Amino acid sequence: MSSRTSPVSQPITIRRAVARDAKRLTRLVRGSGAYQGKYAAAVAGYRVGPDYIEAHRAFVAVGVDGHGGRVLGFYSLVLAPPELDLLFVADDVQGRGIGRLLVAHMQSEARAAGIDRLKVVSHRPAEDFYHRVGAVRTGTAFANPPAVPWDRPEFEFRIPSG
Repeated sequence: MSSRTSPVSQPITIRRAVARDAKRLTRLVRGSGAYQGKYAAAVAGYRVGPDYIEAHRAFVAVGVDGHGGRVLGFYSLVLAPPELDLLFVADDVQGRGIGRLLVAHMQSEARAAGIDRLKVVSHRPAEDFYHRVGAVRTGTAFANPPAVPWDRPEFEFRIPSG
C-alpha cells in the first residue's frame, strides 16, 4: 500500500482552532501542492490570522505524535451566508481520510448550527474530492482578476437533519 493511500496510523483529534494555530494554518495554505504553478499567486500572500480564527468556526485535525501534535489539516465554516470557506490537508497525508473526517465534522457543526445546506467555491484540483465526499456541483464562480484569474467550480453540501 502506498503512503498516498494508506490510512493514517496515528490517532487524530479534531479541535477548535486557536490563535496560536494561525502561523501553522497559513503555512499549510501557502505550502499546498494544489496551489503550485499558475495557481501559486492565489495563496502567495494568503494569511490565516488570529482574527480570522476568532471570526469563523475553524477546526484543525491534529495527529497525536508525542510532540504536542501536528496539524494535519483544517477547515473553516462561515455561518452567514453558510459556506465552507477553507479546507486544506497537508500534502504528505492526503489520501488517508483526513479530508473526509474534516468534512464529516464540518457537516456535524453545520447541522448543530441549524444549517441545511452550504456552499463551497472549490479549487479545480479539489473538484474530484468534493464529488467523492458528497457535494453536488451547482455552478461556476467566474474569474475575478487579478485576485483569481480562473473560473472555479461551485458545490453545495446538503446537510441532513440529525
